[in-house]
Amino acid sequence: MTERLDQPRELTVRLRPYYDPEAFGRLSERIARFLGTARFIVYMTVVVGLWLLWNTFAPYQFDPYPFIFLTLMLSLQASYAAPLILLAQNRQADRDRVQYEQDRMTAERNQAEIEYLTREIASLRLALGEVATRDYIRSELQRLHDDLTGRPA
Repeated sequence: MTERLDQPRELTVRLRPYYDPEAFGRLSERIARFLGTARFIVYMTVVVGLWLLWNTFAPYQFDPYPFIFLTLMLSLQASYAAPLILLAQNRQADRDRVQYEQDRMTAERNQAEIEYLTREIASLRLALGEVATRDYIRSELQRLHDDLTGRPA
């Protein structure tokens, strides 16, 4: 139904929260970029090491051996990391595709310009081949001068 300016807008109740796919994509790229750093590996190593030390030697062990809660946390982290990394890769592939298309169009324009300039250079070479050189004109003038003055060359 088209909205009319002379009537109030109908109230709509939004049941789902607002979702901005671009903002979510940027966030996922930032997370994926962080997951691929040495800093993340160091942080994870420190956290897991502290977890193991605490739950092995501390008097109060919240996750005793076989560390089931640690396994659950690492599985949860991996289950979120994999889709975020895939989403970031898909967004990068889309950007690469656009960049590839722009590069291809630029290469086509450059190729057309190179072919045009090659034809121009070839036509200039042909034209220069028909132009008399300074030495040729000098020798012809000298020959004509000698013919007019009667001196043999």
